[in-house]
Amino acid sequence: MAIPSRLLGSGAPAQLAVNICGDVVDSITAAGTTNADATGLSAAINRVTTAAASTGVRLMAPEAGSQVVVINSGANAVLVYPSTGASINALTATTGGFSVAAGGRALFVGTGSANWFAVLSA
Repeated sequence: MAIPSRLLGSGAPAQLAVNICGDVVDSITAAGTTNADATGLSAAINRVTTAAASTGVRLMAPEAGSQVVVINSGANAVLVYPSTGASINALTATTGGFSVAAGGRALFVGTGSANWFAVLSA
């Protein structure tokens, strides 16, 4: 796995290091109870620090080969919703969110323009 400081130390521009390693948002508050009002995610690595009961976050549109990590450091489970027109495993934007338990982590892998597949931590 690439480490940003090593890329930067070799002369790579900062934006290239971010594109290779992924950007991080380290303090996210889950919100809403549906795909429409959940907190939108924009980074490759996302740490939810505040999660009231039944709140969630929404993934961006998937691309083949894309990966998004959701780390739940909140006190309650977080529902992770796909973007409109996409799915996570069998869940769509209207059929419910994928649950990541408090203290849990999940990797979402994009296999095309409409599909995310979840790998959940133990």
